[in-house]
Amino acid sequence: MPAKFLADAMLGALARWLRVLSLDTAYDPSIDDPELVAIALEEQRILLTRDRKLVERKALRGRHLLIASEVVDEQVVQVLEHLSETVGWKPGPSSLFRRCLRCNVALEEMAPAEARRFVAPFVARTQKRFRRCPSCERIFWTSSHTRRMRKRLERMGVAAGQV
Repeated sequence: MPAKFLADAMLGALARWLRVLSLDTAYDPSIDDPELVAIALEEQRILLTRDRKLVERKALRGRHLLIASEVVDEQVVQVLEHLSETVGWKPGPSSLFRRCLRCNVALEEMAPAEARRFVAPFVARTQKRFRRCPSCERIFWTSSHTRRMRKRLERMGVAAGQV
């Protein structure tokens, strides 16, 4: 399993895309710098930040990744390159969309018959596979939005084909 991450307040969009890649990425924009450091150390997470002063803290040695770009796609590429170099991990089509984009909790498979009670009739008729977040109870399925996200991931160099 690749590393776990903690994104600081400036990197909310990056956190969401890392969750799309099924990477455990904690994010809470209300957390201040000392608490970020404490959480990163306590939960053994790599702190993702654009704040140079924050990474100068001795406690964070080896537990941070200074994000160079302001462009989200470039940020994702940087994190993926880091993972490839440090642990040899690269995402593939089957490793996508396994975490809640809001809660960061691992999604659970949901039977189509059960999902039908909660989704629009068109979705219930056209979709066969559903996942639910056990925390916020959001339900996920493959849609045009998912296909657009896969195309964007492909542009970032991720093998995101259709599953």
